Amino acid sequence: MLLVKKNEWKYFWAIAVFLSCAVNAQDSHLAKTFYKHDKYLSSDKMEGRFPGTKQNNAAAAYIKKYFKKYGLKPLKGDSYYQYFKLFVKEGVNKMPSDTVQTQNVVGFIEGSDPKLKNEYIVIGAHYDHWGWGGVGSSSKKKDTVAIHNGADDNASGVAALLCVLEKVSKSKVKPKRSLIFVSFSGEEEGLLGSKYFINHLQVPIVSVKVMLNMDMVGRLNAEKQIYMGGAGTFPDGVDLMKRLGENSGLNPVIHAGDIGGSDHVSFYRAGISAVGFHTGGHPQYHTPEDDIDLINFEGGALVSQYIYNALIAIANYSQPLYFINQN
Repeated sequence: MLLVKKNEWKYFWAIAVFLSCAVNAQDSHLAKTFYKHDKYLSSDKMEGRFPGTKQNNAAAAYIKKYFKKYGLKPLKGDSYYQYFKLFVKEGVNKMPSDTVQTQNVVGFIEGSDPKLKNEYIVIGAHYDHWGWGGVGSSSKKKDTVAIHNGADDNASGVAALLCVLEKVSKSKVKPKRSLIFVSFSGEEEGLLGSKYFINHLQVPIVSVKVMLNMDMVGRLNAEKQIYMGGAGTFPDGVDLMKRLGENSGLNPVIHAGDIGGSDHVSFYRAGISAVGFHTGGHPQYHTPEDDIDLINFEGGALVSQYIYNALIAIANYSQPLYFINQN
């Protein structure tokens, strides 16, 4: 048995308390940051962030502001925006049939390894939602024209994206591979933003190794379950996600396949390893009731930390990254 003097016990106890307080303060900051971003993006003044509206553009500007603040550079040229057009059906968002312009928001940080910096890990979340809903939308209440704030779908994913980005920016050790952060528009209309991103990729497609996507990560349940599909699309991905779950405060539900139906699917179909994260469905999905008061922002902080750990681990992978088909 190790014998420790009385004063030494006091010293060790003080260190333990300090470390515990530091971790709790960090968790508290992350939770407040998650809430701040989600609250802004899902506020009534954003009117559901429908593509082609000034509110959608305002959401893009908000995301760009933090991309710049936390040190991301435009991937190509001097613009963080990747513009594309989509067709709006009659009646959706109180709009006539029309083609509108919207944009993905894209930025990157260069990796630290001279060789591996030429490989990219993408992390993303869509920021658009259904605006005022209406006939022709995927709202569950098509007869109700009301703001669909989308606090979980998907202001929560963007909140997590910005939380992860802040942690990357504050880390003294930069990842070996380069990181691309992207917030997509047009997801609700059929993954249009991510399809455009892939079809107009600004780096060689063979250099994009893994994509991590967050869609509806704001409603962590009492069992602390974070669900993910596609963990088996890159080498040892399932084992990695299990290891990261230890002491994370979460109970990851990990699927090697079961790719899902959000923006990461566009990457998977292009032969890029892709993992989608979410905290589960709920009755408020695609209704005007998906509001900030139902968001578990402390849970969002846990999810953001877990995904940050996954992102950094993959960016620093010592073994080669390659696509594994799960069909």
